[in-house]
Amino acid sequence: MKIKNIKTLVLGAVILFSASGCSDLDEINQEKLGGPENFYADYNAVVNPMKSMQRGLQADYQLYPNLSADMFSGMFSTATPFNGGKNNMTYFMMDGWNNRIIARQQDIFNYSIIIDDAAKNIYPDIDFTATFAVKKILKVITAARVSDNHGPVVYSKYEIPNANGVTDFDSQQNAYQYFINDLSAAITDLQKVQNMPATENEGDKAALKKADLVFGGNIGQWAKFANSLKLRLAMRMSYADPGKSKQYAEEALASSAGLITDNADNALISVGQSELSFIIYSWGDCLIGAPLMAYMNGYNDPRLPAYAIPATDSQVQGKYIGVRQGINLLNGKTTYGGFSQPQAKSANGDYFSGTNGKLKLFTAAESWFLKAEAALRGYAGAGDIRTNYENGIKQSFGEWGKSANVDTYLADTTSTEAPYIDPKNAANNINAGDAQLSTITIAWNNADSMERKLERIITQKWLSLYPNGPEAWAEQRRTGYPILFKIRQNDSGGLISTDGMIRRIPFTTDTKTSLYNYQQASQMLNGPDTGGTKLWWDKKL
Repeated sequence: MKIKNIKTLVLGAVILFSASGCSDLDEINQEKLGGPENFYADYNAVVNPMKSMQRGLQADYQLYPNLSADMFSGMFSTATPFNGGKNNMTYFMMDGWNNRIIARQQDIFNYSIIIDDAAKNIYPDIDFTATFAVKKILKVITAARVSDNHGPVVYSKYEIPNANGVTDFDSQQNAYQYFINDLSAAITDLQKVQNMPATENEGDKAALKKADLVFGGNIGQWAKFANSLKLRLAMRMSYADPGKSKQYAEEALASSAGLITDNADNALISVGQSELSFIIYSWGDCLIGAPLMAYMNGYNDPRLPAYAIPATDSQVQGKYIGVRQGINLLNGKTTYGGFSQPQAKSANGDYFSGTNGKLKLFTAAESWFLKAEAALRGYAGAGDIRTNYENGIKQSFGEWGKSANVDTYLADTTSTEAPYIDPKNAANNINAGDAQLSTITIAWNNADSMERKLERIITQKWLSLYPNGPEAWAEQRRTGYPILFKIRQNDSGGLISTDGMIRRIPFTTDTKTSLYNYQQASQMLNGPDTGGTKLWWDKKL
């Protein structure tokens, strides 16, 4: 292997790391203590920023997604009256919180640039096909999260500013096309390397194995993950572009890469300390969502003790009860702080661990529910709707160590979402018969209408997605399911409808005053830059 002298490149990498607030620079310096030969020969100039790309998906977790998508999904809530009780939860958009969405993307994409430069200048003789395919997947995951919050996103032009220094956006419609294309290309590249003899691309495989915090360098699993993401994005397009949705979903369903259909292949980033560990248990700023508990209590869901901790408040002690979003929190934590805290005790460890946490990207249950919806829509290769639906529930129960209870759950034809009773303020109650309570049951019923079947699929999918708030919120907006509680205190000044609920997060001042082409992005929205404007794929309601 040829190793080139790259003092200038290392300096450039340091500048990029510093600009993005990188916490991994010390790790890189430690790797260099053995001298430049050790640093370069072990591929650390590629490995360390690859690790940072993965860890970056949970950086600033409280500001995003916890105090936005997590809350809007109905899975989480808070007893902390941030900003005097006027904040994202009451539709008063917090500019200083929401700017972290694009800031995190910039950090992750800058790590990608560092990797590109290192591969070109330090390891010119190494073919990093598989490593670069994984990098491409991470960029799609990152940009898709930005797009599902804001709409337009800087993606294809990220490294190609205009002559005046301004960088253009992609519309969400075009961005999704780029995402699909890049995932397809990544699958092809990964399968190419996977099928090579063991003696080929040894450097590529060694670097990926060292850098991979998800699958430990398993190339086949990354191909399966990319294909599963392709199916996810294809189904997201189902109302906006049914033809392309069908085309891309059927490609994923037929792909030799396969899908994540067993929990052994779940995509979980090993993050070390989960940021939720201190947001929940040290700061007390995150509690479980009222809708999530209402569904799980009503369904007598065996996963409940894996998802939440019984309340300690004297009025509800020992019960599983969440806080309703967008209410007057009265005295804040003094009033609601003893309601149930979230937890995530899976069969494979504690996702919220302070030492060995996991960030959930994609699990087997989601693939089965995607297949169930694809079958419902008549997509070729999707299989049987009921089988897919029930397998989704079975895989979710397996993820949380509750498989022994799944048959009873699947046979339940009567249980529905439970009413929500707030012992602190009866005005927040959602009583039996309220339209904000779902009547959907658990057991599959072939006689139901297509819409009722869709509600059943997505409601169970939402339960299985926990604690992935961003994906849960995106699917709730796309389909209207599960039915969630509306906020009671709307501080949007009329910009977001209480009944219509929040549809997106507006661009922040940082973006408006940056070298990103904000004027272009605002025109791509087909509506005002507010939380009430629907995204491109949000075409159903």
